[in-house]
Amino acid sequence: MLNLLGEYDCKLDAKGRMMLPKSLAKQMEESLHEGFVINRDVFSKAFVIYPWSVWQELSAEVNKLNKFVKKNVQFIRKFHSGATKVELDGQGRMLLPSALVTDAGLGKDVKLNALTDRIELWSKADYEAMLNEDFDMETLAEEVMGGIDPEKD
Repeated sequence: MLNLLGEYDCKLDAKGRMMLPKSLAKQMEESLHEGFVINRDVFSKAFVIYPWSVWQELSAEVNKLNKFVKKNVQFIRKFHSGATKVELDGQGRMLLPSALVTDAGLGKDVKLNALTDRIELWSKADYEAMLNEDFDMETLAEEVMGGIDPEKD
């Protein structure tokens, strides 16, 4: 089971390739040969890079949804929209799909944020904006980790 850690500053070259940081690659060395799936995040402006095995598990869960329920089909369609298999080249670079790079307006400077079993890919500006969002972390931590049921309060 992956438990990826770290925040990384990376650069995209003119062809849309990004070097996977060595310390991040080392955390995934057993699964690097399988490749990855990159897709839009459901909750933010980020992209998510899933190791292939994680994508397979997640996709299997999504595929269990009843496809005769309209909301389910809409979710499945949006969730899979843009999903692309990517692999590292011989130099350890990942070629990002040009359509996703264009959609996100990714510039040369990007941020990777390891998030347990997946990696978020952000434009540097969007990542900084996310970190500076004004929300109550104390209350969120209490609700998420403290066993408080917000519907009962």
